[in-house]
Amino acid sequence: MRADPAPPLAATDTDALRPLLDTVLDALRAGATARGGPIPSGGPDEVTARVREALGDPLPAHGTDPTETLRTLTHALAEGAADPAHPLCAAHLHTPPLGLAAAADLAASVLNPSMDSWDQAPAASALEALVTEALAAAVYPGGPDGTGPESTGQDGTGPGRTRPESTGPGSAPAASRPPRPDALVTTGGTESNQLALLLARERHGPGHSVQTVVGANAHHSFRRAAWLLGLPEPVTVPTPNGTLDPVALDEALTDLHGPLLVAATAGTTDTGRIDPLPQIADLCDAHGAELHVDAAYGGPLLFSETRHPLLAGLDRARTVTLDLHKLGWQPAAAGLLAVRDGRDLTVLSHTADYLNAADDTEAGLPDLLGRSLRTTRRPDILKIAVTLRALGRDGMGALVDRVCDLAQQLADLVEKSPDLELYERPALTTVLFRPAGADDATVAAIRRALLDEGRAVLGRARADGRLWLKATLLNPHATPGDLQDILDLVEGSTDR
Repeated sequence: MRADPAPPLAATDTDALRPLLDTVLDALRAGATARGGPIPSGGPDEVTARVREALGDPLPAHGTDPTETLRTLTHALAEGAADPAHPLCAAHLHTPPLGLAAAADLAASVLNPSMDSWDQAPAASALEALVTEALAAAVYPGGPDGTGPESTGQDGTGPGRTRPESTGPGSAPAASRPPRPDALVTTGGTESNQLALLLARERHGPGHSVQTVVGANAHHSFRRAAWLLGLPEPVTVPTPNGTLDPVALDEALTDLHGPLLVAATAGTTDTGRIDPLPQIADLCDAHGAELHVDAAYGGPLLFSETRHPLLAGLDRARTVTLDLHKLGWQPAAAGLLAVRDGRDLTVLSHTADYLNAADDTEAGLPDLLGRSLRTTRRPDILKIAVTLRALGRDGMGALVDRVCDLAQQLADLVEKSPDLELYERPALTTVLFRPAGADDATVAAIRRALLDEGRAVLGRARADGRLWLKATLLNPHATPGDLQDILDLVEGSTDR
């Protein structure tokens, strides 16, 4: 009895892959049509029931038709998706990816490099080195000391790509290599913030517990990272105006002792506000504290010709979190951690003989294992590289400006409506508003009703002791009419 042939491989049988891609695209379109809005109606129970029906037995004894299976499950996922490309899906920092970036991500999936050793990712590792070097230079245009262009190696290797003790061909001892900015690719802001705390802990060594100081507006990942790394609970500084208060920070740093890491925010999750980075950097210098900036949301303002001054002081941070699957239109994941001095990353050096044997590194094979806490990882840099090269700084900046302008337009519409209340003018792309005179229970009920009916996806945020609806605008194709539709739906729900 002859065995069935093995299914075709993606990279070696593109003729077999092409019709499967057509099946996926058709199912995506049909699923979105069946959904008919930004999110499926019916709530969790109905969505789960539809998925269960489409899936059937998740592990059958005998397989089913591959094309039918691909079509059915893709359709089910699309029909049941919260679609960030729909203009009425505006709850979270959940961006609609560019078609170009999604296509590049397909190429990464087909080739499937693993970024933990050079012999699994020759070109991908070189691409990552070049692009992360460029992004680090964008964050730190003055180099590690802020006085001039970053240093570049003379050996053809990217920053931080050789083990510190390596002295073989194409490398130099760590002490003799000039400092220069660098960046690591991560899964997003949470991992980047965790890495920033880890690097701070390791810089000070055993017996010197680093105390993190955060604003009340800081991302929740700092507390989780401190717990995971065995560091003290972060000290929380008040943010009475939505940003970290320099006076309160000064008082906190005066009272604290030992190694200190201040974590400021450039683009808070709830309002998009940016902490006063120059003042915070001055206080860190005065108190001998280190500075990390979580710019997962606001970092891409660097691309905007008009809005990049909002990030003044960013380059004074020792480490900076970036996340291009937020205001960068990338499929998740597309995070980075930029460091002012690439030598800080040497603490991540790790040896596994089958991946980065010392003699291989000394012979000139790049050491990739110290580029992440993960071992196997995707070449997420490809979609980033394709997007940045195709759009350039001006193209990325234009997208950033467009969605920031949309937020201003939505704020204008809220202010013109006597039935709505605006929290504040938007700092980035987040707008908080609520029906005038409504209590918190009514605001929460409106949001859930719009979700359950599949008509709009809005977030929620607490500010000034009250609950607000949150619109996070990341769709550059949204129109003023779409913005008015959001407000009409809210006002219509209030009237019921």
